[in-house]
Amino acid sequence: METIEMTAAELSRLREELGELEGAGRSQIAARIKTAREWGDLSENGEYHAAKEAQAHLETRILRLREQVRAAVVVEHQAGGEEVHHGSTVAVTDLDSAAAQTFKIVSPNDANPKQGLISSSSPVAQALIGGRAGDEVEVAIPAGVRRLRIESIA
Repeated sequence: METIEMTAAELSRLREELGELEGAGRSQIAARIKTAREWGDLSENGEYHAAKEAQAHLETRILRLREQVRAAVVVEHQAGGEEVHHGSTVAVTDLDSAAAQTFKIVSPNDANPKQGLISSSSPVAQALIGGRAGDEVEVAIPAGVRRLRIESIA
């Protein structure tokens, strides 16, 4: 089984969401299904079908969260340091465009590229992990290769 690196806080949030979905989430869906059943003929009952679809989505989310919790490996690194790792905030310069960017490497569940939070399993993070300030790394992207220089690690 593939492992997913995450901080203790990230794992705690996953477990909290899982508990909420398994408890209150399932109860709410069950109540919706019960109410819809009371409305009569299920073959033409749109509310019943919508509730069953919502139940399927909920159960899928629960399964995914369980898999992530099972695969979780808690990593705690000191802030800063000399090497890029999970949890590092990395300032880079794109060597082709001279654009500066800052990324924080987080677990896939917490990734939000628009906010500069990139998944530790993303190609950019994989290229940066293990690097040091001043290193140049290459990232394969659909348009070719992106070359980045690590400016600082926090």
